[in-house]
Amino acid sequence: WVFLWEKGYQETDSVVSSVTTKVKGVSLTHTSTLGARIWDVADYVIPPQEENTVFVMTNVILTLNQRQGHCPELPDEKTECKENDNCIPGYVSTHSSGIQTGECVPYNSSIKTCEVFAWCPVEDDYHIPKPAFLREAENFTILVKNNIWYPKFNFSKRNILPTINSTYLKNCIYDSQTDPFCPIFRLGKIVEAAGQNFQEMAVEGGVMALQINWDCNLDRAASHCVPKYSFRRLDNKDSAHTVSPGYNFRFAKYYQDSNGTESRTLVKAYGIRFDIIVFGKAGKFDVIPTMINIGSGLALFGMATVLCDLVVLYCMKKKYYYREKKYKYVADYE
Repeated sequence: WVFLWEKGYQETDSVVSSVTTKVKGVSLTHTSTLGARIWDVADYVIPPQEENTVFVMTNVILTLNQRQGHCPELPDEKTECKENDNCIPGYVSTHSSGIQTGECVPYNSSIKTCEVFAWCPVEDDYHIPKPAFLREAENFTILVKNNIWYPKFNFSKRNILPTINSTYLKNCIYDSQTDPFCPIFRLGKIVEAAGQNFQEMAVEGGVMALQINWDCNLDRAASHCVPKYSFRRLDNKDSAHTVSPGYNFRFAKYYQDSNGTESRTLVKAYGIRFDIIVFGKAGKFDVIPTMINIGSGLALFGMATVLCDLVVLYCMKKKYYYREKKYKYVADYE
């Protein structure tokens, strides 16, 4: 088992890897605030480059034309008020949009809230868009370029195999049956292969793993060392984990008009983060592990004899009979 199945005659090494990614795809949206708008890679891949990771925005809450000033806070049990005494000047909590001024001002015709010094108007993220804003993102594609190296054997390779030419690369999409070595993946298929629904996941976001396994037997030809892809969801999505689901973060785009007044567009981005995880092990024949495992096997055979003697001579019912056959007693002639 150890010598043949587990290849005990081989020296092994762990993989060293580097990954780069490139996403492609365009989406068209129509909203009352933005009108018709095209979203391309520069809009929904944030940031443009990360290490072994790519984030694709699938849903968004935009707060346009924010400027620093005084405005009413969003209403909740801690910010609603009826008079100025309900508001504390200088108060700020973890979830505040700004610093309270001590004034109680109308939020709308029926509710008053504490005034804050903040970026106004404050963000209202109580209602997440459903369906997802960029629901066409499932048709976007991601090209994964992966270079691996086994330093102990000075063996290197990449997932764009020598048999792949530029024509094939421009037209292929990964499929486990028809195109198992194509390095271009459709986002919807990645999520589907992990047993998830893309449109549901796109609303609040999540984290997906694109796993690349490089298990190589270097006693065979280098052409047999090929990547194997698999997919799984890393964040929890079940009834027991309903608090703060998905994946989101905020960033802002800043502007300045001719008068020097600064404004910004606040973006709360929901999306799917794809983590590319590379792992693997390579083995190649070496005299030292071969001799060590042969010696270990011979030692185990020697111990087997001792163990059998212990069982036969001390544990079995006919142990006296076996002892008489194993040992020959002679008289002392002295």
